[in-house]
Parts: sequence; C-alpha cells; structure tokens
Amino acid sequence: MSTILEVLRKGKSKTTAVVAIVAAAIVIPASLYAWGPTRTTYTIEQPAEHVTFNSITNNPNIGDERNFVGIREASAPNLWHDEMNVEPGKEYIVRMYVHNNAADNLNLVAENTKALVTLPTATGRSVQVDGAVTASNATPGTVYDHATFVGEQDFNIAYVPGTLKYETNKGTFDIPETVFDQRGALLGYDKMDGKVPGCFEYAGYLSFRVKPQFAPTNKFETQKQVRKSGETAWHKSIAANPGDEVEYQITYKNSGETRQNNVVLRDTLPQGINYVPGSTYLKNTVHTTPTKVSDNLTKPEGINIGDYQPNSVAYVKFNAKVATKDELECGAKTLTNKIRTTVDGGYIEDTADVTVDIECEPPVPEPGKIVVCELETNKVITIREDEFDENRHTTDLSKCDTPEVPVTPTTPVTPVTPTELPKTGVSNGTVTMAGLALVALIAGYAVTARRTLG
Repeated sequence: MSTILEVLRKGKSKTTAVVAIVAAAIVIPASLYAWGPTRTTYTIEQPAEHVTFNSITNNPNIGDERNFVGIREASAPNLWHDEMNVEPGKEYIVRMYVHNNAADNLNLVAENTKALVTLPTATGRSVQVDGAVTASNATPGTVYDHATFVGEQDFNIAYVPGTLKYETNKGTFDIPETVFDQRGALLGYDKMDGKVPGCFEYAGYLSFRVKPQFAPTNKFETQKQVRKSGETAWHKSIAANPGDEVEYQITYKNSGETRQNNVVLRDTLPQGINYVPGSTYLKNTVHTTPTKVSDNLTKPEGINIGDYQPNSVAYVKFNAKVATKDELECGAKTLTNKIRTTVDGGYIEDTADVTVDIECEPPVPEPGKIVVCELETNKVITIREDEFDENRHTTDLSKCDTPEVPVTPTTPVTPVTPTELPKTGVSNGTVTMAGLALVALIAGYAVTARRTLG
C-alpha cells in the first residue's frame, strides 16, 4: 500500500493516472475491507512500542480505532455512523480520527503525518467516502477506512467550502484542500508540521461538511372526476339515471423538477357511457380560458396537450351521456371511466364511476299461465292456471323474493399501478472502493475533479 502511495506522490501526472486506473481495477469485496490493512492491534493498557496509527481496539471515545471514518447529520446529536441515509436539504459531517498509538513514555513522534480523503464525484444511490492516514516512520505506513452515504434516488456528494478543519487539544486548525487529492494535507499537534507525538493527548479529529445533490425528478400526477351536467361539484363517483348527461374532468400536474414534453391523455369510456362529439376542452397556462380540442381523447391515439414546466397544471373536460333504459340491462351497475396520462413513456391511470340502478320488472306470463310466489321456496315462478294451489302458492308476489333476472354488470376497472418513470442519472449506481484500490483512488483524485457547492 505504501509503495503505491509513493508512486502516486512522486510520479508524473500521466503515470499517476495509469496507476490509479490499474489500482481501481482491483476488485475486493468492500465488506471484507471496510478498514485496513490487517495489522497488529493494541489496547489502552498496552499501547504500541512503535509509531502506528489507529490500532487500539478499546478507545473509550470511539471504540475500535480501525473504524475511524464516520458520518453524522450536521444538526443531529454527536452520533457517528458507518452508513448514513441522505435526505434533500440536509448537510452531513464527515469525521476522521487520528491517533499515534505509541506509548507516551517512549517519546516516539510520527513524521510527515498526512491525511488523504477521497470524495467521489460520481452519481448513484450509494457513495463511499474514504479516508487514510500516512506517516513516513509508521508501521504500517498507511491505514485507511471508509463510510458510506446511501439514498433512495440518485445523488452525489458535494463538499461545502470553508468547513475543512483539524482539531487537537491545542485548538482548531485550517487544513488545505489538498487533503482531497494525491498530495494530502499535513497534520500535527500544536501546528500542522506533520509531527504527531504518541498518546491520547496528541490525537486529533479531521472533519468537513458535505451536502447531497439529487438528480432532478420526473414526476407527475393525474386525476379523474365526474359530475352531472349543470352541477358544480366534482366527485369520484356519482349516481345517474339512464339518458343523463355527465361531465368528466381530467387534471394533470407536473410535480417533478424537469420539463415534461408531449403529455398525452387517452380516455377509455365503458359500455353504457357515450362520448358527446365536440365537447372536449383544454385549460392550461397557454389556454387560460377553456379551448376546444380534438375528439381523439376517447380514441386509441388520445390527444397531445403539449409541454409543461415543473408545477404546471392542465385541465381537460368533456361530456358524455348515459345510455337509455332500453340500451341497458336491468339491475345495479357501475360504469367506470379510465384516464391514462403518459409522460416520457411512463403513465399513470385514474378512474371515476357512474352508478346506474334500473329496476327489473317481473316476467310477463304466457297465455294460460300465471306468476305466483311459491311458498315453500319463497321464489316467484310461472305455472299453469290449473296448477295453482293456495296451500303452495300465492298471487301476492310481495311475499316472495324479487324474481331472478339475468344481469350482466360491467366489471369495474381496477386502477393500474403507475409505471415508474425513468430516473435521471445512474440507476442504482454504486460508488465503492476497497483494499489496495482504495488508497490508490484516494491518491488519484484531483482537486479540480471534486464537486463543490458554490
């Protein structure tokens, strides 16, 4: 590891780039190398007899010093994590602990002590921050650890300028941003001269703030409502009679952060509801008063209602008629109207219902037959007049159930789960480094490549 670091420090820029690329190609499971390298460990009761960093396993402040890189939310209590879920609008603090474990009675001072931090510029749903401490007379020469930011959507991590510092018992010191590239930044105790004596008294904390930057979202909403013609209030479901005229309203909203082009609406009317030609109107920021548009809304191709900036809203309204009593079968039925709104290949559907209840009339008997209530079965049946038996039948049909008349109701349409829209950035991207590749990449990043908040 120290050999790789030396090559990166001393080599020319071209050589550095090649070594960084080769080192980055080494694939080692991150779970096996959260920290490294494997090294001799010590305790506060039995510290090291030589210069070595972050190898005490029972530090009363941070526990196992090998796990020396942590993250916390800037406004949260002083609780540090190896993995942190990021949220929009929040800032986070990254911290590195630095401790020369040499016993204090040996008076061993670490020389040329430096910190190096890798803050990746890549975008993904997992971004790993790596830290390393080096010293020219330490064994091992370099120790390293990492912590990870994770999110539910693509993001990258940006350094907040002016927040980089190093704290010791002698005060708080400014650290140059060379800590983020192959040069690293010298640390110290009472001055940043690379000299760190052994013992807890001389330990320090390097920290800085970062802010997650999320890829713009591409989201939208759609809603379908209905009302009887002449009424003012909109509903998800209404009761109507055969022959009634109803009005449907479709609402679309760009609730994302990007412009949405060529928004298409397609309405599917159920059997029993008939579109009124010439009744479709559009209202939006361009058409501030309702403007008549194509009747293709209810056809397979639908209608294109244009392009919309974030937070823009459009309304489409049209009329339809419930079929007549002669065109509908008797009984209660729900007539479900469905709208599909499509944006960039993804779509959302919503529905509105019209319920109709047509009373079923008793069957008309053939000549020589009568309709009676059969007392034993409590059913209305048709029999010959000479079969009537007052002990078994009655002509009072109210004493029986309503006659069973076949009814074929329209099946309600189940709302379709919206298709997830394409995400901006690398989907499920992961930024990771491990093992030897970790420190090589630490050294390989340039200041100009780091993402910052202006």
